[in-house]
Amino acid sequence: MARSAVDDGSAWFGKPVAALKPVDADAARDALEIVSDAAAEAGCKRLSKLLAGEAPLKRFLEAVFELSPFLRDCARRNPHALEALFDEVADARLETLIHEIERSAFAEGQSESGIMKALRAHKTEAHALIALCRLADEADAEKTTRRLSTLADSCVRAAVDYLLLDAHRAGKLHLPDPGKPASGSGWIVLGMGKLGANELNFSSDIDLIVLVDTQAPAITEPYEAVDLFVRLTRRLIRILQDRTENGYVFRTDLRLRPDPGSTPLAIPVNAALHYYESRGQNWERAAMIKARPMAGDISAGTAFLKELQPYVWRKYLDYAAIADVHSIKRQIHAHKGHGEIAVKGHNVKLGRGGIREIEFFVQTQQLIAGGRFPELRGRQTVAMLGQLAAHGWIGEEVREALTRQYWFLRDVEHALQMIADEQTHTLPEEDEEIEQVAHLLGFENAEAFSVAFRETLRLVEKHYAALFETAPQLSRGIGNLVFTGDVDDPGTLQTLSELGFERPSDMCRVIRGWHYGRYKATQSAEARERLTELTPALLEAFGATRRADEALLRFDAFLAGLPAGIQLFSLLQSNPALLDLLVRIMGAAPRLAAIITRRPHVFDGLLDPALLSELPDRDYLAERLDSFLAGAQIYEEILDRLRIFAAEQKFLIGIRLLTGAIDAARAGRAFSDLADLTVGSALDAVIANFALRHGRIKEGRVAILGMGKLGSRELTAGSDIDLILLYDHAPEADFSDGEKQLAPSEYYARLTQRLIAAVSAPTAEGVLYELDLRLRPSGNKGPVATEIGAFSRYQRNEAWTWEHMALTRARAVAGDEGLRVRAEAEVEEIIALPRGRAKILADAAEMRALLEEEKPARDLWDLKLLPGGLIDLEFIAQVAVLTGGCAAGERPTGTVDVLNTLSDAFCPPQTRGELADAHRLYTMLTQITRLCLEGGFDPDEAPPGFADLLLRQTDLPELKVLEAHVEETAGRVRRHFETLLGQGKE
Repeated sequence: MARSAVDDGSAWFGKPVAALKPVDADAARDALEIVSDAAAEAGCKRLSKLLAGEAPLKRFLEAVFELSPFLRDCARRNPHALEALFDEVADARLETLIHEIERSAFAEGQSESGIMKALRAHKTEAHALIALCRLADEADAEKTTRRLSTLADSCVRAAVDYLLLDAHRAGKLHLPDPGKPASGSGWIVLGMGKLGANELNFSSDIDLIVLVDTQAPAITEPYEAVDLFVRLTRRLIRILQDRTENGYVFRTDLRLRPDPGSTPLAIPVNAALHYYESRGQNWERAAMIKARPMAGDISAGTAFLKELQPYVWRKYLDYAAIADVHSIKRQIHAHKGHGEIAVKGHNVKLGRGGIREIEFFVQTQQLIAGGRFPELRGRQTVAMLGQLAAHGWIGEEVREALTRQYWFLRDVEHALQMIADEQTHTLPEEDEEIEQVAHLLGFENAEAFSVAFRETLRLVEKHYAALFETAPQLSRGIGNLVFTGDVDDPGTLQTLSELGFERPSDMCRVIRGWHYGRYKATQSAEARERLTELTPALLEAFGATRRADEALLRFDAFLAGLPAGIQLFSLLQSNPALLDLLVRIMGAAPRLAAIITRRPHVFDGLLDPALLSELPDRDYLAERLDSFLAGAQIYEEILDRLRIFAAEQKFLIGIRLLTGAIDAARAGRAFSDLADLTVGSALDAVIANFALRHGRIKEGRVAILGMGKLGSRELTAGSDIDLILLYDHAPEADFSDGEKQLAPSEYYARLTQRLIAAVSAPTAEGVLYELDLRLRPSGNKGPVATEIGAFSRYQRNEAWTWEHMALTRARAVAGDEGLRVRAEAEVEEIIALPRGRAKILADAAEMRALLEEEKPARDLWDLKLLPGGLIDLEFIAQVAVLTGGCAAGERPTGTVDVLNTLSDAFCPPQTRGELADAHRLYTMLTQITRLCLEGGFDPDEAPPGFADLLLRQTDLPELKVLEAHVEETAGRVRRHFETLLGQGKE
């Protein structure tokens, strides 16, 4: 082999490698040294020699290992995978690995643990090699997605073949040809989504639907076949996704099957056909576009899809079906045109201008026209863009642009996932991490990447909007809209009815009221003229919410409270994104609608074009709060300004969450930062005002410990806040030095009462926060303010287990800096006290059982109290902290952060991941629910627009699927809870 071919990478990749730059040259050298040491220890002489030199291939690997900890660790654990490339070029090596995967089912004496180990080893090597090929520019994004899909196919096929042979050997099946186990087996595995389309991303789940043909030749007992294949499917999932010391193969998701909450994991073919033909939804038709038989009985799977064709591909589309396509569009809605798109924290898949917008346009056009044009029935997005262009549905220029942008976004998605093999679609928020992504993609720096990324999103968003505007019209026009006179116009009533209004006559009366100038906002002729021009767009938009009457009445209440209307109506007319946002608030978020009705001024914040691109972090909020309080001298004015500021910022944080500009975790941090800052400012104002009469205590200082969700930075839009007020003073201080002197204990007790009133008493501007001080020492029986020494003594000598559990979330949020540091140090020392593990576990389990008995969950959506819900997760995290069950390092207070640091000794890595995933799901659902609804979520009562919002946030197709997902997650969490906390039982 020529030395130059090795040096430039041609011997490995068939062409010279691309030039990649590390972010940190020192870190890159360290990463290379780690792999080099592993290569030397493993006896990989050629690799060792390469890494010791200065060839372009060595520099490429050095950059890769620094930019991707995942690829560095793969090379460290298995340097032989790189050594093998000296003998076999990467493409051929991948083919060898695929062949070895598919033959693993047939190895003599193969066991379930044996095939799990073999699949994990081969998949990890192939996975890393596919990434290297992309980074070396041996393969483009399209070839990479195809290779990843082929890898998934071969792993699933091998597992299926092994399980079929195992069932055959056990006499459960009689395979016609054990050399080809899947043939005639009746076990159908359909690849769905990106797997079905051969477009898998680097760290993707795989979506499967499993069916059973009970009449297949291999099945000897048709009546028992479903039970048998359900058991085999459970084993299949375990083989593929259980995390072992060798890793995992693929996370596997079966929730796209018909009615997943009530159907078995493996569904008889006839039952599936009956379901789709009688109850199938349009989202399921869209999902079936990408369905592909990829393992098991391929011919039976092909026959099933052929029989399903009339359901998926309808020759004629009625208006109800078209309306449903619009409903899918709402679920995957683009937030068009409202200000700059932020790069940091942007979701490449679901965000504005993202991958989903391109995929969705293609799928909707396929649903509309695929029945008449068989050429539009393909699974792959880019190929179908070509067909749409060939049929004149889009221009060639648009096809070429969207294709280029699609593969660029897929490359960004792959780069994000290659860093740590995590299923993420969200760009990081730290500059250095953005730089890392930029370098992986071959950009000179983060700025160059950001410019290209923003431009791509802008173009996709622009094309996406234009595509739906120029696509064949899906509606019949809006019809008559006449609101003059006192008598209802029959044509207008018909139009309103067709738009979705249930009480058209009542709605006519409301709209006539606008035109009569009964509200301040509509008193001027110009305002009424603007509103008249806006009304058709408003009515059409309200009609699309599917609770049109309610949405219109909320808008009417909003209008009634507006001091003026011309500016707003003009803005809504010229800014469709703002109109869309307002309609979404009225249609999906009754709580937010009530807020802007009571406080119309909060709506002003939406006019800031930078709103969705600026992240509401602590510095951002602090700067705005300082500016807002500037010039306020009078105590009452400060408290009112704090209320106004907090109300507006809570609303704007909520809007960012509603539009997807920030996720639920960031919203929790933003709500908590806002509380820290405003309560801290209120405390400062109270201390200064209190001192006017009562003076100061010598060396006196105050600090506030945030407890509960404030301490863990998980506040929601409507959260109360839990506090403990601590104080300290000079030992010799007997009284304050003011006009009316007070002893220290009384001084701080009365100051605390003043703080409670300052924060919780209703004024003309409402309430800042409801405060809860029951977590203080001795609860309601103890003093409202606690001297720090007394706090320490109580926690060390008298506190119950539950109080120490609560303390794991404590965080100093306001007050004197020195006392805050001391308070947090005390908390750390108290948490680190030695404890009996069995007692902590038993106390926590007993406490949870008592809570469950006294405050049972209302229903599945009561995510806090639900068995397997948030309280279970919080108890697990708190018990882990108190019993030393977390990895070494700085102790976090956030529940999900604690769950992410659970040590392997406390729970296996798979359990840790499942608990953290459950917390993220519950947090997202809770944040959205608290933001949009006054009470809890009742699927029968909540606005359909709210349900759409939940589905968009979870990327699930319908509420039943989400319900099944929550139920399944809660069951899993409860089992982990019982396992982890049951260890304390004697």
